[in-house]
Amino acid sequence: MLAYIVRRLFAVVVMLMVVTLVTLSIFFLIPKMTGSDPAAMFVGKQADPASIEGIRQKLGLDEPILVQFWHFVSGIFVGRDYTGGGSTIHCAAPCFGYSFRTEQDVSVMLVDAFPVTLSMVIGAAILWLLMGVSTGVVSALKRGTIVDRVAMITALAGVSLPIFFTAMLAMLIFRTQLGWLNASYVPISESFGGWFGGLLLPWITLAFLYAAMYARLTRATMLEVLGEDYIRTARAKGLPEPVVLGKHAMRSTMTPILTIFGMDLGALVGGAILTETAFNLQGLGWMAIKGVSERDLPLIMAVTLITAACVVLANLVVDLLYAVIDPRVRLA
Repeated sequence: MLAYIVRRLFAVVVMLMVVTLVTLSIFFLIPKMTGSDPAAMFVGKQADPASIEGIRQKLGLDEPILVQFWHFVSGIFVGRDYTGGGSTIHCAAPCFGYSFRTEQDVSVMLVDAFPVTLSMVIGAAILWLLMGVSTGVVSALKRGTIVDRVAMITALAGVSLPIFFTAMLAMLIFRTQLGWLNASYVPISESFGGWFGGLLLPWITLAFLYAAMYARLTRATMLEVLGEDYIRTARAKGLPEPVVLGKHAMRSTMTPILTIFGMDLGALVGGAILTETAFNLQGLGWMAIKGVSERDLPLIMAVTLITAACVVLANLVVDLLYAVIDPRVRLA
């Protein structure tokens, strides 16, 4: 098991290095090849050639891409110095560079935005797991009944309706007309009640979409598992139905659910763009939209790398959890 963990950690490091190199090439090498100079984007529209050349030297954009890659990666772990115009600016680790628009340290912007996204994703994930898995299990046990049909129709609506539509509808009903919930995000350090109330609607909206998918997957997997020979054997031995379902059926059912949960959670930690935009939550997704609209390459690249890192690490955790829920994996 230890050797497996070491191999997976090594693979994670290699994958993150490749993603970093590809991302750096996309955002800094390809623009040069297409005639769009990142240095000119940093300076602005009213820039003279001398200013553009100074920024190019200061940011190291005149160096080969592998040298830029080394400076960027080392800056994440030990910081980086930007020298130009007779002055030196030290960017403390982790350093993702400076915004082209605000000239603010991107790491500081990420620190401000990350708690918003993390709070929203964790709360929504808890809701969609509880709602989706429980609905799928009940629907499978009540197959063909009115309970099953209502649950699957609701799940179909959750998958089909665009998230910005359900977000706007929820805000119209619960905020505008009923006035039950807060209209803005409040840090948990300032007020737990304000934090909870400000995120409740985003949690429900995001959970409604994902709970619908998890309910359909859980139902299909549970129906397949309930038809297996070992389930019939467990029932024939006289085991109580809760033991058959909880100890035997649910373990096999949770394997595919855990797989997509890791991928979904990792991707959403990188920014739930539509949800954050609809509720005006200034998290990583909101930062990504801002970076794209303003052509702020360091900001886009930082969010891209964080998203990739979260997805890779989430898949690593899922691989390790397989051995916990499935004895066949542990024996292998």
